[in-house]
Amino acid sequence: MAYSVIRHDEKMILDAAKREGIPLDTVRMEDLSSALGDVPFESDAVLDRGISQFRSYYFLKMAEEAGILTMNSSEVVRICGDKYLTSAALVRSGIPTPRTSMALSPEAALREIERIGYPCVIKPVVGSWGRLLAKVNDRECAEAILEHKDTLGGYPHSAIYIQDYVEKQGRDIRAFVVGDRTICAIYRNSEHWITNTARGGKASACPVTEELNDICVRANEAVNGEIVAVDLFETGTGFSVNEVNHTMEFKNSVAPTGVDIPLLMLRHFIDRARC
Repeated sequence: MAYSVIRHDEKMILDAAKREGIPLDTVRMEDLSSALGDVPFESDAVLDRGISQFRSYYFLKMAEEAGILTMNSSEVVRICGDKYLTSAALVRSGIPTPRTSMALSPEAALREIERIGYPCVIKPVVGSWGRLLAKVNDRECAEAILEHKDTLGGYPHSAIYIQDYVEKQGRDIRAFVVGDRTICAIYRNSEHWITNTARGGKASACPVTEELNDICVRANEAVNGEIVAVDLFETGTGFSVNEVNHTMEFKNSVAPTGVDIPLLMLRHFIDRARC
């Protein structure tokens, strides 16, 4: 298991491995370096639990160049770590997702926002835990946010990712996909329009229906994933996939669902490593 910091989620994975007698060594990403053609560490397979998308991507590339199986792969990290690439993969696969636009200047973004209509949402293309999301309610709000992004500059603010605002009625869904099955799901409830548990959203069990399982498995396939979390909205026409997360956090989801998520992750990882 490759990590940067052993958080509660990683402790749960290690505990599950110990209970089941699964041999699981750990390697800290920041401790490694490797020349092309060299083997960076001795292993048949590596489970990515890195926090930094950038480090995870290159760590996994190092492993893959040495012929080591990675889960998820660097390509999955590349796609899921970029919200625009994720949206594009979902659209290509015909999976319902909020209408999404991209603009590369504040002027173009304002035109696109006016075309979409208010309210809409501006997000950084790279980021997690609901950070730097902005609900844009009117033109004055749009102008202020776009001026801030332009002044701040830098990679996260140079590409302006815009989505329709979806009225969630106080909740959305996070579903956990392992291989070809949605193993469990939670509702994330909040009075705030951002429902991430990292921002105070409360988790409760969500039933995995045939419809929910189907769209989540398709979303996983769209990004070539193995173990992912899928964030969805409930709409009047069915589910809509918002994001697909490549290094899923599950510490708040085991208790409400009663599903041993880390154990099922490990079993799938071991099965694939043995193939």
